[in-house]
Amino acid sequence: MSQEGYQAASGKNTADSSLNTDEAQRASPGKTPIQILHEYGTKTGNLPVYVMEKAEGEAHQPSFVFSVRVGDVSCTGQGPSKKAAKHLAAEAALNILQIDAGTVNVPVKSESNGVAAETNSHPNSVGILQELALQRGWRLPEYTVLMEAGPPHKREFTVTCRMESLSEKAAVGNSKKSAKKAAAEKLVAKLQSLSGCSEITWAPTPSVRFENLRNSSAEKISLLRRNPLSIPNTDYIQMMLELSKEQGFEVTYFDIGELTVNGQYQCLAELSTTPVTVCHGTAADPEPPESTAGAVAA
Repeated sequence: MSQEGYQAASGKNTADSSLNTDEAQRASPGKTPIQILHEYGTKTGNLPVYVMEKAEGEAHQPSFVFSVRVGDVSCTGQGPSKKAAKHLAAEAALNILQIDAGTVNVPVKSESNGVAAETNSHPNSVGILQELALQRGWRLPEYTVLMEAGPPHKREFTVTCRMESLSEKAAVGNSKKSAKKAAAEKLVAKLQSLSGCSEITWAPTPSVRFENLRNSSAEKISLLRRNPLSIPNTDYIQMMLELSKEQGFEVTYFDIGELTVNGQYQCLAELSTTPVTVCHGTAADPEPPESTAGAVAA
């Protein structure tokens, strides 16, 4: 955590600074430091991430500490409310970055069904997913590097983008950032496909808590408990499909391109539960890995 950021954010009188964002708003009338920093993050592809570090004090005099990270810059802010602490953290980051609204120059956006979409031919899909989650109260997109392959001068990164029950992956060379962007673009396209148009109207189904699965007495899962998984020729993928339909979760399979040290093929099975459940399977044959991962999940 940046000491400079902490001093910039917390070296002020918290009582006076709870809503004191005048300096940033004078640079950009009508905009708060949080909004200015978000615009900067949208332009640079490094959207700010806020984390509540501490909450203490009495009920009548609380104190909150929030941190914000934008790219390589990390700052903190302390205030008598969550909003004040976030504002101060954002203001500290703006001071370190030495930016104001005049330097952001974010591409003009148009609002479509409550989802921001850039008017140029190359929309910032990472930003679209972030705003979509914030506006609709969904879980923020998660990006995971599944694999790095190839020689040092020609690396290829495989990144998966997950939001709510949906996930997409992309394999792109050059950098993790470009793979992340490609995965986000695929997920935006998937959301548009599920919505049946360019305006995203898809809504997630309520997530299934993993402990509820374990305690369920429904037919398919009860049958699973009564029968061993070692029965020959069991179709584990079909079994997982039936369980997912009964319990209301989705299953996504990810083939891992690299072999294990024993020369076996690998696959991951991801269940859209809360928390997300991921299982790993291996097999000597390139075809069965999905079935093996399904068996582990079951």
